[in-house]
Amino acid sequence: MKYILVTGGVISGIGKGIIASSVGLILKSCGLHVTAIKIDPYINIDAGTFSPYEHVVPHITDAIQEWVVKQAKISVDDDGVEPQVCVIELGGTVGDIESMPFIEAFRQFQFKVKRDNFCNIHVSLVPQPSATGEQKTKPTQNSVRELRGLGLSPDLIMCRCATPLENAVKEKISMFCHVEPTQVICVADVSSIYRVPLLLEEQGVVGYICQRLDLPIEMRARKMLTKWKEMSDRSDRLLEHVSIALVGKYTKFSDSYASVIKALEHSALAINHKLEIKFIDSADLEPNTLQEEPVKYHEAWQKLCSADGVLVPGGFGVRGTEGKIQAISWARKKKKPFLDANSTEFHPESKHPVVIDMPEHNPGQMGGTMRLGKRRTIFKSNTSILRKLYGDAEYVDERHRHRFEVNPELKHHFEERGFHFVGQDVEGERMEVIELDDHAYFVGVQYHPEFTSRPIKPSPPYFGLLLAAAGKLQSYLQKGCRLSPR
Repeated sequence: MKYILVTGGVISGIGKGIIASSVGLILKSCGLHVTAIKIDPYINIDAGTFSPYEHVVPHITDAIQEWVVKQAKISVDDDGVEPQVCVIELGGTVGDIESMPFIEAFRQFQFKVKRDNFCNIHVSLVPQPSATGEQKTKPTQNSVRELRGLGLSPDLIMCRCATPLENAVKEKISMFCHVEPTQVICVADVSSIYRVPLLLEEQGVVGYICQRLDLPIEMRARKMLTKWKEMSDRSDRLLEHVSIALVGKYTKFSDSYASVIKALEHSALAINHKLEIKFIDSADLEPNTLQEEPVKYHEAWQKLCSADGVLVPGGFGVRGTEGKIQAISWARKKKKPFLDANSTEFHPESKHPVVIDMPEHNPGQMGGTMRLGKRRTIFKSNTSILRKLYGDAEYVDERHRHRFEVNPELKHHFEERGFHFVGQDVEGERMEVIELDDHAYFVGVQYHPEFTSRPIKPSPPYFGLLLAAAGKLQSYLQKGCRLSPR
């Protein structure tokens, strides 16, 4: 097994995730089997219970090295083949207290797996102050020096910068960071993140990594990369627009919905539309806001009413729930395309509970009680729109993360009114997918379809929402779920 550790310096949010996935993509395009691990530990019984607004103290277990080796061997491809390369993204910034235990763990790890099987990519910032317009190398020098002082030596230094690196700057980084100029890679701002793998490919990153880790490369036409380039070119020349209202509880921080946003982008790109997301705090749609801040209330409703489609992502707790229900009700009555991706808000004291605790959930305990991971959903209807979007599959395996579910005792009450539970779990006890009759697209799913969305293969529930929002869903279904060649 070959391991590629991606670390970051100077600032957080510098793009380690994009670099890690881009490296994985270009290696995969060479015929290699690649897997990836992202490490972001938290000192809590269940890190999933944190609000996206919270910052917390991390913790690392003693067994991280064995855990990495075990996870790296798990196949992530349909053919079940064990991966040859594992790309590990180490969260946080080098020098911060939270990343120290990780750095030490990987300092030891590099000797356990030997030099030929381990390399480090360090992502750093090269700022360009507007006062002088000069690219500054000192932050990168300091970051690399700190990383070396902690026992890791970067094989590739990927420099994030606004404009392409000047040769003199590249040579300066090479000189003071103890690497060859060819090991200094420029990752300048580009028109879209889909261009980053192409940028790395152009600078010989594949060749360097394969030579450094002695990896076998298939000498053949790289169809995957060609397809990726075509998609990147297409993303730069989109003319038509489609807007989606994202009604949630954490809209002040868009990263809270990173997976959801990417799934929407993937689907919009697949239908050749430029995506506009209208972020709406669900609490702003509620009557209380009308009384206290009427301007905010009317602005939120104006955003909702002007959108082509509505998406309500998952959330926990009571706050903002009424606003979400208001948005859902509006989408239902106005026939607006709508997708509810795993909503778990509830009223615990209700005499007629529609949403209830799962049987295995211990009431009152938050940590470690979710239904997590990949679970199978069986389609119970041959006419389901979502089933058709999944390629007329009999079942799908999607990732779950929830603590509550629809009360199965009320199933018949909903279905009498045209609200059909078209997907259920293997035992037929849990309601997984709902669809509403006589509506352009009104779908709710218990799972998180955004987690399996990919740029070249968008998530079917999200794809259906974008198709419906752009007025293309019926045409797509009539053509046997095929897009036009354009």
